[in-house]
Amino acid sequence: MKTILRSARLRLTFFITAAAMLGLVAAFSITPAFSRPADVNSDAALLDGYRHTEVASVSDAMEKVTGQRMYLSHRMQPIFTSKFAGFALTVKLKKEENKDPHALDGMLAAIDQGAPNSVYVMVIEDGADIAGMGGLMGTAMLARNFSGAVIDGGVRDTAYLKKIGFPVFALGNVPSTSVGHYRFNGANIPVTCDGVLVSPGDIVVADSDGVAIVPRAKASEVLATAQDMDFKEHSMYAYIEKLKSIEEAVKKFGRL
Repeated sequence: MKTILRSARLRLTFFITAAAMLGLVAAFSITPAFSRPADVNSDAALLDGYRHTEVASVSDAMEKVTGQRMYLSHRMQPIFTSKFAGFALTVKLKKEENKDPHALDGMLAAIDQGAPNSVYVMVIEDGADIAGMGGLMGTAMLARNFSGAVIDGGVRDTAYLKKIGFPVFALGNVPSTSVGHYRFNGANIPVTCDGVLVSPGDIVVADSDGVAIVPRAKASEVLATAQDMDFKEHSMYAYIEKLKSIEEAVKKFGRL
């Protein structure tokens, strides 16, 4: 009987020890995945940072880092209050009267081939009064998880776009169509949108203050600078209220 009990204890001790060792191995194998710092240069980290930073700070940071003004003009307005950030997917249309049913096929293909987190940046030649997109294209972009759209031209079906919550910045609302009047002239090419050069993959940020563009190669540096500006500005509000002086706040934080 004693031999049986001794054998049972040995087995139990073996299983407990083995379980403890497995748990230790698991802990060591899992811990690094959670302790490793996030790659600030990864797409996800960049977009998360830009989505939590004000466009005004991004615009200021771009000018400080690169010496360039990379914001779109006051003409570029949202169809509803929104905030987004994503990677530029550019499309260009050229003015051409035609009866070609395939004249705009490339425009549609660009949407269907677009990746999640894309921002559809469309430039329409002399297109202030031409709707570059509407509810159908907006629905497709939303289904493909685009971040939003920026149209150097007009937009229509705005009631429906508001209903589905797809954010668009454009030069205005117009009921017109590009069909029969324009031809697709390229996708994922450098374009000049409202006077600003936009290349495929550039960061596009938008909020109530407007739209700014950040070249992909400068995205990390600009984001860090913009986040610092944001932090200083938000810290200044309480300081100004307490001292009742904006001059003192600017002296302390160096931000205006």
